[in-house]
Amino acid sequence: MSFLTMVYAYLYYFAALVLVVGLVYKVVQYARTPAPLKIPTTPAPTTRTGVVFRMTREVVLFESLFRGNKWTWIFGWIFHFGLFLVTLRHLRYFIEPVWLPIKLVQPFGVYGGMAMVVGLVGLWSRRFFVDRVRYISSPSDHLILVLLIAIGCSGLLMRFVFHTDVVAVKSFFLGLYAFDPRPLPSDPILLLHLLLVAILMIVFPYSKLLHAPGLFFSPSRNQVDNPREQRHVAPWAKRLEQE
Repeated sequence: MSFLTMVYAYLYYFAALVLVVGLVYKVVQYARTPAPLKIPTTPAPTTRTGVVFRMTREVVLFESLFRGNKWTWIFGWIFHFGLFLVTLRHLRYFIEPVWLPIKLVQPFGVYGGMAMVVGLVGLWSRRFFVDRVRYISSPSDHLILVLLIAIGCSGLLMRFVFHTDVVAVKSFFLGLYAFDPRPLPSDPILLLHLLLVAILMIVFPYSKLLHAPGLFFSPSRNQVDNPREQRHVAPWAKRLEQE
């Protein structure tokens, strides 16, 4: 095993460990955080089935963002949908044999990469040109966007300009599963792309990107609007009542 392959193998083991442990820790923390008040954003569903449909619309269509700001919604939806296609396209590097749906999505994944970068540029631009957004933007907000744009651009460069040995890249990642990493190509753009992805995996559980799982624990979205029919008592308050 070459020194370069060893470095990237240990880097991805570390990044995967941080990502999984960090996500599990944050999800458990969200689940244990009490919601003492009934605070669903109205108009809100009055049944659990309605809540499921509402959350589905939030995840797929960004419904509340659409109502709040159309430009942010456009760029946000373009980015997330592009990221979804890119993720599906990249699954071919981690499974063998490749499933038929993943094979069919390959051409669309390239356009997804373009859409991802366009959406990110739009979201980053608003942090410069919209006064109220510029005022609340912190350096970390800009750095995360720069990181995502750099990942997207380096990926597109490998697709259209600096081609790499994708068979060897797949062999490397499949080898990680068996703790037997195979040689990794030493192409600079590939190494940069993989380094940026590893950095993203490490910072993800501790950044604002955590809104992905956090959405499902938002009491303003996941609560049923039934305060007249049923008294809302947080679990910790129930324990106090029993004592």
